[in-house]
Amino acid sequence: MHDDMWAYRSGIVHPTGEDLTGFKVEAADGTIGKVDKHSAEVSDAYLVVDTGVWIFGKEVLIPAGTVTGIDRDTHTVHVDRTKEQIKTAPEFHRENHLADPDYRVQISKYYGATGRLGGPFV
Repeated sequence: MHDDMWAYRSGIVHPTGEDLTGFKVEAADGTIGKVDKHSAEVSDAYLVVDTGVWIFGKEVLIPAGTVTGIDRDTHTVHVDRTKEQIKTAPEFHRENHLADPDYRVQISKYYGATGRLGGPFV
């Protein structure tokens, strides 16, 4: 993982104004949902992913630093976490967590270099 998980990795082109809403999100081991909201702000970039029926309609916040690629032809965002890692992420409630710095710290720790499941991420 690179130093700033709240920014897109070098080489991941995300032009200002590009709308990722509705893009499919592909984990390392399968589809996890669709982008419901995103931010591309410097040092505050993230995806809010609606997991649909996969985990009972739960929304999850995923830092942009987990994004390994954006396929504009297939409208797919690829992330370097497994479905299980995303499923067990701290619960996200848009109305409470988007502007909550404590929640952001919790997410940073969860998705950090060794993560809650231990060992390196894929």
